[in-house]
Amino acid sequence: MRRKLVAAVAQMGPVARDETRASAVARMCEMMRDASGRGARVVVFPELALTTFFPRWFLEGEALSAWFETEMPGPAVRPLFELSQELGMGFHLGYAERTDAGRHFNTAILVDGGRLLGKYRKVHLPGHRDEESWRPFQHLEKRYFETGDLGFPVFDALGGKAGMCICNDRRWPETWRMLGLQGAEFVMLGYNTPAHYPPAPEHDHLQYFHNELSIQAGCYQNGVWALAAAKAGCEEGCDLIGGSLIVAPTGEIMAKAGGVEDEVITAEIDLDRCAEIRRNIFDFALHREPQTYGLLTALKP
Repeated sequence: MRRKLVAAVAQMGPVARDETRASAVARMCEMMRDASGRGARVVVFPELALTTFFPRWFLEGEALSAWFETEMPGPAVRPLFELSQELGMGFHLGYAERTDAGRHFNTAILVDGGRLLGKYRKVHLPGHRDEESWRPFQHLEKRYFETGDLGFPVFDALGGKAGMCICNDRRWPETWRMLGLQGAEFVMLGYNTPAHYPPAPEHDHLQYFHNELSIQAGCYQNGVWALAAAKAGCEEGCDLIGGSLIVAPTGEIMAKAGGVEDEVITAEIDLDRCAEIRRNIFDFALHREPQTYGLLTALKP
């Protein structure tokens, strides 16, 4: 019997700076119910889904710490966990995490039936550390977050092998290969990608193209499904690319969001299709030559 499930990706339209977490969670609960009504077993929400994308502003003190979650679930997020239990459904959620030790991470979790199954902390942090006043908006992830310290774990979940990554991670082939080497069969990821890239505006027309390119290549080269959830629309003056995707292990796009508001897309994913690529093209055990890849982990090439 083939291992199949319906998977959903919940794209979110803009989250305003003054929108409460409870409001964002209510929107997510509505989309989770929509996904469940379509037969979905899991739904993927975007990066930093509980709030607006706050790294676009230079913040300090309480103005910064207010954007971080110190418990999961906190009171505002608990309805999402309760609905997961009620519906018998899994979900992936991105948020800003402050640990008991005072460390700060861009984090994603996988929950099923109201129970936390796995956590990932973003490794490839884009942007800059110091305020750059010439920018129309900041991108201060390197200032606000630490490099993830959990590696690229793979979890037994939803009848298969689940991996996670966040936004900029998807652009790095090492992310996908680390997950692929551990046998991941589907990768859940959220992103908040602006349509305008201030350091190289000549690349603005490529922003969405590169999004699809990196996800499709990662899927094909590692034989995995991708469930990619975007923020979309104009959020606090910043246009986001949207275009959430479900991509097959062959690199084919199976579903794609068409708007810039809250939108649910679904597709039936057959986890056994991963073997099509891993057996016929990218057979790691047969064809990889890791003894020649030393530069990949060398600190200096």
